[in-house]
Amino acid sequence: MKLYINTKKEEGTINPEIYGHFSEHLGRCIYGGIFVGEDSDIPNVKGMRTDVVEALKEIKIPVLRWPGGCFADEYHWKDGIGPKEQRKRMVNTHWGGVVEDNSFGTHEYFELVRQLGCKSYINGNVGSGTVQEMSEWVEYMTFNGVSPMADLRKANGHEEPWTIDYFGVGNENWGCGGNMRPQYYADLYRRYQTYVRIYDPDKPIKKICGGANVADYHWTKTVLDTCFDHTPDFLHGFMDGLSLHYYVHPEGWEIKGPATEFDQEVWYKTLGKALYMKELIERHGRIMDQYDPEKKIGMIVDEWGTWYTVEAGTNPGFLYQQNTVRDALVAGVTLNIFNKHCDRVKMANLAQMVNVLQAVLLTEGDQMVKTPTYHVFHQYRYHQGAKLLHSDLTGEDQIGTFDWSVPEVTEAVSKAENGVITVTLNNLSYDEPKRLSVYLTDGKWEVEEATVVTGEVHAHNTFEDPETVKEVAFTDFESTEEGLTVTLSPASVTMLRLVQKA
Repeated sequence: MKLYINTKKEEGTINPEIYGHFSEHLGRCIYGGIFVGEDSDIPNVKGMRTDVVEALKEIKIPVLRWPGGCFADEYHWKDGIGPKEQRKRMVNTHWGGVVEDNSFGTHEYFELVRQLGCKSYINGNVGSGTVQEMSEWVEYMTFNGVSPMADLRKANGHEEPWTIDYFGVGNENWGCGGNMRPQYYADLYRRYQTYVRIYDPDKPIKKICGGANVADYHWTKTVLDTCFDHTPDFLHGFMDGLSLHYYVHPEGWEIKGPATEFDQEVWYKTLGKALYMKELIERHGRIMDQYDPEKKIGMIVDEWGTWYTVEAGTNPGFLYQQNTVRDALVAGVTLNIFNKHCDRVKMANLAQMVNVLQAVLLTEGDQMVKTPTYHVFHQYRYHQGAKLLHSDLTGEDQIGTFDWSVPEVTEAVSKAENGVITVTLNNLSYDEPKRLSVYLTDGKWEVEEATVVTGEVHAHNTFEDPETVKEVAFTDFESTEEGLTVTLSPASVTMLRLVQKA
Protein backbone atom coordinates (compact mmCIF):
# COMPACT_ATOMS: atom_id res chain seq x y z
CA MET A 1 0.00 0.00 0.00
CA LYS A 2 1.31 3.46 -0.89
CA LEU A 3 0.48 6.97 0.29
CA TYR A 4 1.42 9.85 -2.01
CA ILE A 5 1.53 13.34 -0.51
CA ASN A 6 1.75 16.41 -2.74
CA THR A 7 3.43 18.92 -0.45
CA LYS A 8 2.79 21.76 -2.92
CA LYS A 9 -0.92 21.19 -3.52
CA GLU A 10 -3.03 22.85 -0.83
CA GLU A 11 -6.75 22.08 -0.96
CA GLY A 12 -8.13 24.39 1.71
CA THR A 13 -7.80 25.38 5.33
CA ILE A 14 -8.91 23.03 8.10
CA ASN A 15 -11.02 25.28 10.27
CA PRO A 16 -10.13 24.77 13.96
CA GLU A 17 -13.85 24.60 14.75
CA ILE A 18 -14.01 21.20 13.02
CA TYR A 19 -12.61 19.96 16.37
CA GLY A 20 -15.47 21.49 18.38
CA HIS A 21 -17.47 20.01 21.24
CA PHE A 22 -21.04 19.97 22.51
CA SER A 23 -22.34 20.32 26.06
CA GLU A 24 -26.03 19.85 26.81
CA HIS A 25 -28.05 19.86 30.00
CA LEU A 26 -28.23 16.09 29.75
CA GLY A 27 -27.29 13.54 32.39
CA ARG A 28 -23.96 14.40 34.02
CA CYS A 29 -22.48 16.45 31.19
CA ILE A 30 -22.90 19.83 32.87
CA TYR A 31 -23.61 19.01 36.51
CA GLY A 32 -20.83 16.91 37.97
CA GLY A 33 -19.02 16.70 34.67
CA ILE A 34 -18.13 20.34 34.05
CA PHE A 35 -19.76 22.32 36.83
CA VAL A 36 -19.64 21.42 40.52
CA GLY A 37 -20.27 24.82 42.09
CA GLU A 38 -17.87 27.02 44.01
CA ASP A 39 -18.61 25.31 47.34
CA SER A 40 -17.60 21.85 46.10
CA ASP A 41 -14.70 19.92 47.62
CA ILE A 42 -13.68 19.08 44.05
CA PRO A 43 -11.01 21.61 42.96
CA ASN A 44 -12.68 24.26 40.82
CA VAL A 45 -12.45 27.82 39.59
CA LYS A 46 -15.77 29.62 39.89
CA GLY A 47 -17.53 26.27 39.91
CA MET A 48 -15.78 24.77 36.87
CA ARG A 49 -13.84 21.57 37.53
CA THR A 50 -10.14 22.33 37.31
CA ASP A 51 -9.20 18.85 36.08
CA VAL A 52 -11.78 18.95 33.29
CA VAL A 53 -10.85 22.45 32.14
CA GLU A 54 -7.13 21.66 32.09
CA ALA A 55 -7.70 18.42 30.14
CA LEU A 56 -9.83 20.21 27.56
CA LYS A 57 -7.23 22.94 27.12
CA GLU A 58 -4.67 20.24 26.28
CA ILE A 59 -6.68 19.25 23.21
CA LYS A 60 -7.09 22.91 22.20
CA ILE A 61 -10.89 22.86 22.27
CA PRO A 62 -11.81 25.56 19.70
CA VAL A 63 -15.56 26.03 20.24
CA LEU A 64 -18.26 24.80 22.63
CA ARG A 65 -21.94 24.44 21.74
CA TRP A 66 -24.54 25.01 24.52
CA PRO A 67 -27.25 24.51 25.97
CA GLY A 68 -28.45 21.80 23.57
CA GLY A 69 -29.54 19.71 21.77
CA CYS A 70 -33.17 18.98 22.49
CA PHE A 71 -32.80 20.88 25.75
CA ALA A 72 -32.23 24.12 23.81
CA ASP A 73 -35.79 24.21 22.51
CA GLU A 74 -37.28 24.06 25.97
CA TYR A 75 -34.68 26.36 27.55
CA HIS A 76 -35.81 29.80 28.67
CA TRP A 77 -32.71 31.80 29.35
CA LYS A 78 -34.12 34.10 32.03
CA ASP A 79 -34.53 31.03 34.26
CA GLY A 80 -30.71 30.78 34.37
CA ILE A 81 -29.65 34.29 35.40
CA GLY A 82 -29.58 36.21 38.68
CA PRO A 83 -28.96 34.88 42.19
CA LYS A 84 -28.82 31.09 42.11
CA GLU A 85 -31.20 30.68 45.04
CA GLN A 86 -33.85 32.59 43.08
CA ARG A 87 -33.50 30.69 39.82
CA LYS A 88 -36.42 28.65 38.61
CA ARG A 89 -36.36 24.89 39.17
CA MET A 90 -37.87 22.65 36.51
CA VAL A 91 -38.03 19.04 35.40
CA ASN A 92 -35.79 18.14 32.46
CA THR A 93 -38.50 16.34 30.50
CA HIS A 94 -36.20 15.42 27.61
CA TRP A 95 -33.40 13.82 29.62
CA GLY A 96 -34.04 11.61 32.61
CA GLY A 97 -36.90 13.46 34.27
CA VAL A 98 -34.52 14.98 36.82
CA VAL A 99 -34.73 18.43 38.40
CA GLU A 100 -32.86 21.18 36.56
CA ASP A 101 -32.05 23.97 39.03
CA ASN A 102 -30.60 26.33 36.40
CA SER A 103 -27.49 26.96 38.48
CA PHE A 104 -25.49 26.74 35.23
CA GLY A 105 -26.77 29.47 32.93
CA THR A 106 -25.55 32.21 30.63
CA HIS A 107 -22.98 33.72 33.01
CA GLU A 108 -21.59 30.32 33.91
CA TYR A 109 -21.34 29.28 30.27
CA PHE A 110 -19.33 32.34 29.33
CA GLU A 111 -17.10 31.82 32.37
CA LEU A 112 -16.40 28.30 31.09
CA VAL A 113 -15.65 29.66 27.61
CA ARG A 114 -13.26 32.17 29.18
CA GLN A 115 -11.43 29.47 31.11
CA LEU A 116 -11.17 27.23 28.04
CA GLY A 117 -10.13 30.09 25.78
CA CYS A 118 -12.52 28.86 23.09
CA LYS A 119 -15.23 30.37 20.90
CA SER A 120 -18.89 30.43 21.88
CA TYR A 121 -21.76 28.68 20.12
CA ILE A 122 -25.20 29.41 21.60
CA ASN A 123 -28.30 27.48 20.51
CA GLY A 124 -31.52 29.52 20.68
CA ASN A 125 -35.04 28.32 21.41
CA VAL A 126 -37.34 28.23 18.37
CA GLY A 127 -39.44 25.23 19.38
CA SER A 128 -41.07 26.68 22.51
CA GLY A 129 -39.65 30.20 22.57
CA THR A 130 -40.61 33.50 21.00
CA VAL A 131 -38.82 35.90 18.70
CA GLN A 132 -38.79 38.44 21.53
CA GLU A 133 -37.19 35.96 23.93
CA MET A 134 -34.41 35.13 21.47
CA SER A 135 -33.84 38.76 20.55
CA GLU A 136 -33.63 39.81 24.20
CA TRP A 137 -31.15 37.04 24.97
CA VAL A 138 -28.83 38.28 22.22
CA GLU A 139 -29.24 41.83 23.55
CA TYR A 140 -28.49 40.64 27.09
CA MET A 141 -25.31 38.91 25.97
CA THR A 142 -23.87 41.33 23.45
CA PHE A 143 -25.25 44.88 23.70
CA ASN A 144 -22.80 47.46 25.07
CA GLY A 145 -25.11 50.38 25.73
CA VAL A 146 -28.22 51.49 27.56
CA SER A 147 -31.09 49.04 27.16
CA PRO A 148 -33.31 46.96 29.43
CA MET A 149 -31.39 43.73 28.76
CA ALA A 150 -27.93 45.31 28.96
CA ASP A 151 -28.93 46.93 32.24
CA LEU A 152 -30.17 43.56 33.51
CA ARG A 153 -26.84 41.93 32.63
CA LYS A 154 -24.98 44.65 34.50
CA ALA A 155 -27.28 44.28 37.49
CA ASN A 156 -26.41 40.58 37.48
CA GLY A 157 -22.72 41.36 37.79
CA HIS A 158 -21.29 41.50 34.28
CA GLU A 159 -20.61 45.02 33.09
CA GLU A 160 -19.08 44.25 29.70
CA PRO A 161 -20.90 42.33 26.96
CA TRP A 162 -19.74 38.91 25.85
CA THR A 163 -18.98 37.76 22.32
CA ILE A 164 -21.26 35.30 20.54
CA ASP A 165 -19.24 33.72 17.77
CA TYR A 166 -21.98 31.38 16.52
CA PHE A 167 -25.73 31.35 17.13
CA GLY A 168 -27.94 28.38 16.22
CA VAL A 169 -31.52 29.31 15.40
CA GLY A 170 -33.24 26.27 16.88
CA ASN A 171 -32.17 22.62 17.04
CA GLU A 172 -33.55 19.52 15.35
CA ASN A 173 -36.75 21.35 14.50
CA TRP A 174 -37.72 18.38 12.35
CA GLY A 175 -37.98 16.40 15.62
CA CYS A 176 -37.64 17.33 19.29
CA GLY A 177 -37.47 21.01 18.35
CA GLY A 178 -41.08 21.14 17.20
CA ASN A 179 -41.76 18.36 14.65
CA MET A 180 -41.87 20.98 11.91
CA ARG A 181 -42.02 20.65 8.16
CA PRO A 182 -38.96 22.05 6.38
CA GLN A 183 -40.74 24.94 4.72
CA TYR A 184 -42.36 25.96 8.03
CA TYR A 185 -39.05 25.86 9.88
CA ALA A 186 -37.33 27.78 7.07
CA ASP A 187 -39.90 30.56 7.34
CA LEU A 188 -39.34 30.65 11.09
CA TYR A 189 -35.59 30.74 10.53
CA ARG A 190 -35.99 33.75 8.24
CA ARG A 191 -38.02 35.51 10.91
CA TYR A 192 -36.01 34.59 14.00
CA GLN A 193 -32.57 35.25 12.50
CA THR A 194 -33.69 38.78 11.63
CA TYR A 195 -33.76 39.59 15.33
CA VAL A 196 -30.40 38.05 16.14
CA ARG A 197 -29.00 41.56 16.04
CA ILE A 198 -25.31 42.26 15.52
CA TYR A 199 -24.76 45.22 17.81
CA ASP A 200 -21.02 45.45 17.28
CA PRO A 201 -19.93 45.29 13.61
CA ASP A 202 -16.46 44.27 14.75
CA LYS A 203 -17.95 41.18 16.40
CA PRO A 204 -20.27 39.58 13.86
CA ILE A 205 -22.43 36.66 14.94
CA LYS A 206 -22.40 33.73 12.54
CA LYS A 207 -25.95 32.40 12.23
CA ILE A 208 -26.55 28.66 11.93
CA CYS A 209 -29.69 27.33 10.28
CA GLY A 210 -31.10 24.00 11.48
CA GLY A 211 -30.28 21.37 8.88
CA ALA A 212 -31.08 17.76 8.22
CA ASN A 213 -31.25 14.57 10.19
CA VAL A 214 -28.88 12.11 8.49
CA ALA A 215 -29.97 11.55 4.86
CA ASP A 216 -33.00 13.83 4.76
CA TYR A 217 -31.99 15.53 1.53
CA HIS A 218 -35.53 16.80 1.06
CA TRP A 219 -35.10 18.88 4.24
CA THR A 220 -31.87 20.43 2.98
CA LYS A 221 -33.30 21.33 -0.42
CA THR A 222 -36.62 22.64 0.90
CA VAL A 223 -35.02 24.75 3.63
CA LEU A 224 -32.60 26.33 1.16
CA ASP A 225 -35.36 26.84 -1.42
CA THR A 226 -37.48 28.66 1.14
CA CYS A 227 -34.61 30.67 2.61
CA PHE A 228 -33.39 31.82 -0.81
CA ASP A 229 -36.86 32.86 -1.95
CA HIS A 230 -37.16 36.68 -1.85
CA THR A 231 -33.77 37.01 -0.17
CA PRO A 232 -31.61 39.12 -2.50
CA ASP A 233 -28.81 39.65 0.01
CA PHE A 234 -28.85 36.08 1.26
CA LEU A 235 -25.19 35.53 2.03
CA HIS A 236 -24.60 38.72 3.96
CA GLY A 237 -25.62 38.18 7.56
CA PHE A 238 -28.55 35.89 6.81
CA MET A 239 -27.10 32.39 7.00
CA ASP A 240 -23.51 31.40 7.71
CA GLY A 241 -23.99 27.71 8.32
CA LEU A 242 -26.41 24.82 7.84
CA SER A 243 -26.25 21.99 10.37
CA LEU A 244 -26.23 18.22 9.93
CA HIS A 245 -26.71 15.55 12.62
CA TYR A 246 -25.55 11.96 12.35
CA TYR A 247 -24.92 9.31 15.01
CA VAL A 248 -23.45 5.85 14.59
CA HIS A 249 -25.83 3.22 16.02
CA PRO A 250 -24.15 -0.15 15.38
CA GLU A 251 -27.34 -2.19 15.72
CA GLY A 252 -29.85 0.46 14.69
CA TRP A 253 -31.73 3.23 16.47
CA GLU A 254 -33.87 1.01 18.67
CA ILE A 255 -31.28 -1.56 19.82
CA LYS A 256 -28.02 0.39 19.39
CA GLY A 257 -25.82 -2.27 21.02
CA PRO A 258 -23.43 -2.23 24.01
CA ALA A 259 -20.32 -0.04 24.14
CA THR A 260 -17.81 -2.69 25.25
CA GLU A 261 -19.25 -6.00 24.01
CA PHE A 262 -19.10 -6.57 20.26
CA ASP A 263 -17.71 -9.08 17.79
CA GLN A 264 -15.74 -8.64 14.59
CA GLU A 265 -18.90 -8.29 12.51
CA VAL A 266 -20.13 -5.39 14.68
CA TRP A 267 -16.64 -3.82 14.64
CA TYR A 268 -16.79 -3.51 10.86
CA LYS A 269 -20.44 -2.55 10.89
CA THR A 270 -19.63 0.34 13.26
CA LEU A 271 -16.74 1.59 11.13
CA GLY A 272 -18.80 1.19 7.98
CA LYS A 273 -21.48 3.38 9.48
CA ALA A 274 -18.88 5.93 10.56
CA LEU A 275 -17.60 6.08 6.97
CA TYR A 276 -21.17 6.90 5.83
CA MET A 277 -20.39 10.45 7.01
CA LYS A 278 -18.49 10.97 3.75
CA GLU A 279 -21.55 10.22 1.61
CA LEU A 280 -23.74 12.45 3.76
CA ILE A 281 -21.35 15.40 3.49
CA GLU A 282 -20.96 15.00 -0.26
CA ARG A 283 -24.66 14.56 -1.07
CA HIS A 284 -25.87 17.38 1.19
CA GLY A 285 -22.94 19.40 -0.11
CA ARG A 286 -24.05 18.97 -3.71
CA ILE A 287 -27.47 20.37 -2.80
CA MET A 288 -25.81 23.31 -1.03
CA ASP A 289 -23.64 23.87 -4.12
CA GLN A 290 -26.77 24.61 -6.17
CA TYR A 291 -27.50 27.63 -3.99
CA ASP A 292 -24.03 28.47 -2.72
CA PRO A 293 -21.43 27.47 -5.31
CA GLU A 294 -18.79 29.66 -3.64
CA LYS A 295 -19.19 27.68 -0.40
CA LYS A 296 -19.78 30.71 1.76
CA ILE A 297 -22.28 28.75 3.87
CA GLY A 298 -20.48 26.26 6.05
CA MET A 299 -21.74 22.76 6.73
CA ILE A 300 -21.94 22.52 10.53
CA VAL A 301 -21.95 18.91 11.76
CA ASP A 302 -22.83 19.99 15.28
CA GLU A 303 -23.84 16.56 16.56
CA TRP A 304 -21.88 13.42 15.68
CA GLY A 305 -20.45 10.36 17.38
CA THR A 306 -21.32 6.87 18.58
CA TRP A 307 -24.57 6.17 20.42
CA TYR A 308 -24.78 2.85 22.26
CA THR A 309 -27.05 1.25 24.83
CA VAL A 310 -26.42 2.97 28.17
CA GLU A 311 -24.22 1.30 30.78
CA ALA A 312 -26.06 -1.12 33.08
CA GLY A 313 -27.44 0.48 36.23
CA THR A 314 -27.44 4.05 34.87
CA ASN A 315 -30.40 6.30 34.10
CA PRO A 316 -31.37 5.55 30.47
CA GLY A 317 -32.07 9.26 29.99
CA PHE A 318 -28.48 10.15 30.91
CA LEU A 319 -26.91 8.45 27.84
CA TYR A 320 -23.80 7.40 29.76
CA GLN A 321 -21.61 4.96 27.83
CA GLN A 322 -18.07 3.63 27.90
CA ASN A 323 -15.51 4.39 25.22
CA THR A 324 -13.19 1.78 23.67
CA VAL A 325 -10.56 1.48 20.95
CA ARG A 326 -13.53 1.15 18.58
CA ASP A 327 -14.53 4.73 19.45
CA ALA A 328 -10.97 5.89 18.85
CA LEU A 329 -11.23 4.53 15.31
CA VAL A 330 -14.64 6.15 14.77
CA ALA A 331 -13.17 9.47 15.88
CA GLY A 332 -10.10 9.10 13.67
CA VAL A 333 -12.10 8.05 10.61
CA THR A 334 -14.65 10.85 11.05
CA LEU A 335 -12.11 13.61 11.69
CA ASN A 336 -10.17 12.55 8.60
CA ILE A 337 -13.40 12.86 6.58
CA PHE A 338 -14.03 16.35 7.97
CA ASN A 339 -10.45 17.37 7.21
CA LYS A 340 -10.69 16.19 3.61
CA HIS A 341 -13.97 18.09 3.12
CA CYS A 342 -12.81 21.31 4.76
CA ASP A 343 -13.93 23.34 1.76
CA ARG A 344 -17.53 22.80 2.94
CA VAL A 345 -17.35 21.54 6.54
CA LYS A 346 -16.54 24.55 8.73
CA MET A 347 -17.46 23.25 12.16
CA ALA A 348 -18.24 19.95 13.87
CA ASN A 349 -19.18 19.27 17.50
CA LEU A 350 -18.61 15.88 19.07
CA ALA A 351 -21.53 14.69 21.18
CA GLN A 352 -20.86 15.13 23.98
CA MET A 353 -17.95 16.55 25.92
CA VAL A 354 -18.23 14.83 29.32
CA ASN A 355 -20.15 11.75 30.56
CA VAL A 356 -22.58 11.59 27.61
CA LEU A 357 -22.36 9.48 24.43
CA GLN A 358 -18.88 9.56 22.83
CA ALA A 359 -17.38 11.72 25.55
CA VAL A 360 -13.73 12.69 25.66
CA LEU A 361 -13.84 12.69 29.48
CA LEU A 362 -15.66 10.64 32.13
CA THR A 363 -16.02 11.74 35.74
CA GLU A 364 -17.18 10.12 38.96
CA GLY A 365 -17.00 12.27 42.08
CA ASP A 366 -13.53 13.79 42.17
CA GLN A 367 -12.12 11.30 39.64
CA MET A 368 -11.66 11.96 35.93
CA VAL A 369 -10.71 9.63 33.07
CA LYS A 370 -9.52 10.51 29.56
CA THR A 371 -11.17 8.23 27.01
CA PRO A 372 -9.58 6.77 23.87
CA THR A 373 -11.50 9.42 21.91
CA TYR A 374 -9.78 12.13 23.98
CA HIS A 375 -6.37 10.84 22.97
CA VAL A 376 -7.32 10.92 19.27
CA PHE A 377 -8.39 14.55 19.60
CA HIS A 378 -5.03 15.23 21.24
CA GLN A 379 -3.22 13.64 18.28
CA TYR A 380 -5.28 15.56 15.74
CA ARG A 381 -4.91 18.99 17.37
CA TYR A 382 -2.10 19.83 14.95
CA HIS A 383 -4.56 19.85 12.04
CA GLN A 384 -6.37 22.87 13.49
CA GLY A 385 -5.88 25.86 11.21
CA ALA A 386 -3.44 23.99 8.94
CA LYS A 387 -3.61 23.68 5.14
CA LEU A 388 -5.04 20.43 3.81
CA LEU A 389 -2.57 18.76 1.45
CA HIS A 390 -3.55 16.56 -1.47
CA SER A 391 -3.00 12.89 -0.62
CA ASP A 392 -3.74 9.61 -2.38
CA LEU A 393 -3.78 6.04 -1.09
CA THR A 394 -3.15 3.33 -3.66
CA GLY A 395 -3.01 -0.44 -3.51
CA GLU A 396 -5.35 -0.81 -0.57
CA ASP A 397 -8.03 -3.47 -0.36
CA GLN A 398 -11.43 -3.62 1.24
CA ILE A 399 -11.52 -5.59 4.49
CA GLY A 400 -14.27 -6.73 6.80
CA THR A 401 -17.21 -9.05 6.39
CA PHE A 402 -19.55 -9.89 3.52
CA ASP A 403 -22.11 -7.30 4.61
CA TRP A 404 -19.73 -4.67 5.97
CA SER A 405 -16.50 -4.00 4.14
CA VAL A 406 -14.33 -0.95 4.75
CA PRO A 407 -11.02 0.36 3.38
CA GLU A 408 -7.89 -0.90 5.10
CA VAL A 409 -6.60 2.58 5.92
CA THR A 410 -7.90 6.16 5.88
CA GLU A 411 -5.72 9.25 5.98
CA ALA A 412 -5.57 13.04 6.11
CA VAL A 413 -2.53 15.27 5.68
CA SER A 414 -2.02 18.93 6.54
CA LYS A 415 0.77 21.49 6.62
CA ALA A 416 1.15 24.08 9.37
CA GLU A 417 2.43 27.62 8.90
CA ASN A 418 5.85 26.53 10.18
CA GLY A 419 6.06 23.94 7.40
CA VAL A 420 5.57 20.87 9.59
CA ILE A 421 3.37 18.21 7.98
CA THR A 422 0.89 16.20 10.06
CA VAL A 423 -0.25 12.81 8.77
CA THR A 424 -3.07 10.97 10.54
CA LEU A 425 -3.62 7.31 9.63
CA ASN A 426 -6.29 4.85 10.70
CA ASN A 427 -5.80 1.09 10.39
CA LEU A 428 -9.36 -0.22 10.37
CA SER A 429 -8.36 -3.87 10.58
CA TYR A 430 -9.68 -5.75 13.60
CA ASP A 431 -6.53 -7.83 13.97
CA GLU A 432 -3.92 -7.30 11.22
CA PRO A 433 -1.07 -4.77 10.90
CA LYS A 434 -0.73 -2.81 7.66
CA ARG A 435 2.50 -1.83 5.94
CA LEU A 436 2.46 1.51 4.19
CA SER A 437 5.03 3.31 2.03
CA VAL A 438 4.81 7.11 2.22
CA TYR A 439 6.09 9.27 -0.65
CA LEU A 440 6.38 13.07 -0.57
CA THR A 441 6.79 15.15 -3.72
CA ASP A 442 9.79 17.27 -2.80
CA GLY A 443 12.93 16.85 -0.76
CA LYS A 444 13.62 14.53 2.11
CA TRP A 445 11.49 14.45 5.23
CA GLU A 446 12.05 13.00 8.66
CA VAL A 447 9.78 12.18 11.59
CA GLU A 448 9.86 14.83 14.31
CA GLU A 449 7.14 13.25 16.43
CA ALA A 450 4.96 10.14 16.15
CA THR A 451 2.26 8.71 18.41
CA VAL A 452 -0.32 5.94 18.30
CA VAL A 453 -3.58 5.12 20.07
CA THR A 454 -4.30 1.40 19.93
CA GLY A 455 -4.96 -1.72 21.95
CA GLU A 456 -7.20 -4.76 22.08
CA VAL A 457 -10.40 -3.59 20.40
CA HIS A 458 -12.55 -3.81 23.56
CA ALA A 459 -9.98 -2.02 25.74
CA HIS A 460 -11.21 1.04 27.61
CA ASN A 461 -10.24 3.23 30.53
CA THR A 462 -11.89 2.96 33.93
CA PHE A 463 -11.50 4.87 37.18
CA GLU A 464 -9.55 1.89 38.52
CA ASP A 465 -7.36 1.62 35.39
CA PRO A 466 -7.38 5.05 33.73
CA GLU A 467 -4.47 4.48 31.32
CA THR A 468 -5.30 1.17 29.66
CA VAL A 469 -5.65 3.03 26.36
CA LYS A 470 -3.56 6.15 25.86
CA GLU A 471 -1.44 7.98 23.34
CA VAL A 472 2.08 6.55 23.29
CA ALA A 473 5.19 7.05 21.18
CA PHE A 474 5.11 5.30 17.80
CA THR A 475 8.39 3.87 16.51
CA ASP A 476 7.44 1.34 13.83
CA PHE A 477 8.70 3.38 10.88
CA GLU A 478 11.92 3.82 8.95
CA SER A 479 13.22 6.44 6.56
CA THR A 480 13.86 5.56 2.92
CA GLU A 481 15.35 7.46 -0.02
CA GLU A 482 11.85 8.42 -1.18
CA GLY A 483 10.04 8.87 2.11
CA LEU A 484 8.98 6.51 4.89
CA THR A 485 7.88 2.97 5.46
CA VAL A 486 5.31 2.65 8.24
CA THR A 487 3.78 -0.43 9.82
CA LEU A 488 0.43 0.39 11.38
CA SER A 489 -0.74 -1.67 14.34
CA PRO A 490 -4.14 -3.37 14.07
CA ALA A 491 -7.05 -1.17 15.17
CA SER A 492 -4.94 1.93 15.52
CA VAL A 493 -4.87 5.69 15.06
CA THR A 494 -1.36 6.92 14.22
CA MET A 495 -0.06 10.47 13.95
CA LEU A 496 3.21 11.47 12.26
CA ARG A 497 4.80 14.93 12.29
CA LEU A 498 7.23 15.40 9.43
CA VAL A 499 9.89 18.07 8.96
CA GLN A 500 11.98 18.66 5.87
CA LYS A 501 15.65 17.91 6.08
CA ALA A 502 18.00 20.78 5.37
